Amino acid sequence: MQIPEHIGVIPDGNRRWAQSQGLNKEDGYSYGLKPGLELFKLCQKVGVKELTYYGFTMDNTKRRNVQTEAFTQACIDAVKMLAQEDASLLVVGNTESPKFPDELLPYTTRKTFGQGGMKVNFLVNYGWHWDLGSLRQSEKSSKKALINSLKSKDISRIDLIIRWGKRRRLSGFLPAQSVYSDFYIVDEYWPSFKAEHFYAALDWYSKQDITLGG
Repeated sequence: MQIPEHIGVIPDGNRRWAQSQGLNKEDGYSYGLKPGLELFKLCQKVGVKELTYYGFTMDNTKRRNVQTEAFTQACIDAVKMLAQEDASLLVVGNTESPKFPDELLPYTTRKTFGQGGMKVNFLVNYGWHWDLGSLRQSEKSSKKALINSLKSKDISRIDLIIRWGKRRRLSGFLPAQSVYSDFYIVDEYWPSFKAEHFYAALDWYSKQDITLGG
C-alpha cells in the first residue's frame, strides 16, 4: 500500500453530530478528542511522517461565544493530549488576535515530546488570507521566496486530505500546501470516527495516479 508522507485532517461535523445525539451544538467538540488521538496512533502505526489537524479558523470565531469557547478549549485539550505522546508539535495561527488561546503560545515554535518522530501540526485561529497575506507575486519572485513568505512555511506539502462530515470543500485549508493534494471524503461526522475510515482513505489513495502535475 502506498502511504502518504503527509496527511491533512478536516474533522468536520461536530455540531451536526451533537444535534443528532440530542445535545447542544457546542457539546460535540469534546467528543472529537478521542478520535484525534486514535487517528494519530494509526498514522504512527503505518508510518505517516507528518499530520496536520484543522482546529478552527478565524472565520469560525464569528460563531456564538458558547461555541467558540467550546472549540477553542477542545483545541487546547487536543494539543496538550498529544504533548503526552511521541510527537513533534507545532501550532500555526494568528497569534496577534485575541481569539488565539494563550495556552497554546508555547507551541507556536515546534517542540518535541517523548521520542519525537512524527510531525504534528495544529491550525488554530488560522485564516488562508492571513497565511498568504505577506506574499508578493511578481515575475522576479522565486518559488522558494514565495514559500518562505508563508506564515505556514514550516508545514510541508500535503499528499492526502481526509475530510469527515460529508461536505466536499477545503474551507481554506492550507491552500499553498494543498495544491496537489488528493481529497477523500468520509460521509460520517468526526465524532463517529472509525479506524475503517482511515484505512479506506489509504486504500483509495494507493490507487491514485500521483503525478504532481508532471
